Amino acid sequence: MTVPHQTTSPDADPAGKPPEGRRRMIGRRWLTAIVIVLLIGIPAGYLVVSAEQSRDSGRDKEAESSATGLRDYWPSLMKRRIFEVPIPAGSSRVSYFETSNWKSSRLYVQFTTSAANLDDFLLHVGSSRDRLEPGEVTITGRDADVVGWHFPDAHDWAGTTIHREDPRPTQNITVDFTDPAAPRVYVVSTTTP
Repeated sequence: MTVPHQTTSPDADPAGKPPEGRRRMIGRRWLTAIVIVLLIGIPAGYLVVSAEQSRDSGRDKEAESSATGLRDYWPSLMKRRIFEVPIPAGSSRVSYFETSNWKSSRLYVQFTTSAANLDDFLLHVGSSRDRLEPGEVTITGRDADVVGWHFPDAHDWAGTTIHREDPRPTQNITVDFTDPAAPRVYVVSTTTP
């Protein structure tokens, strides 16, 4: 009995392919390692960045909610839309404060603007200078105390209240015309859920 002659190398795979070269095998392993790192690393990196942004956002919200009194910033565009307080572009000394409870939410805003921008502001909230009552401070003492506003008699005040149907806000607006070219506006906008 004769032993059949082997035509393939003992290292060849059953399909008859020659053995893989060492350089090719190392390259394939590196490629596999890079693919695994990318498949795991990119989502993990995204999660870390996302978690950090979420933590920063939480800190900002916590700082805002724990703040007492006015903040020397513009309220966010979303707050201005919800409370319908269209602060005119170019206004200065803008400050705000927000309170919320189960009965109502209030946005307290103050800013200095020009006479023309005051007219635009009043038009956008559905009022006009003609509706401002001379000598009238429409912001209650309680609301003034929340943010530390004082309305001394020596100033030239005028005010109005804009009543709207829920869920739109009601607004108490008081304007200091002591400097007619740069009126100072005080607004308390109240919404109820």
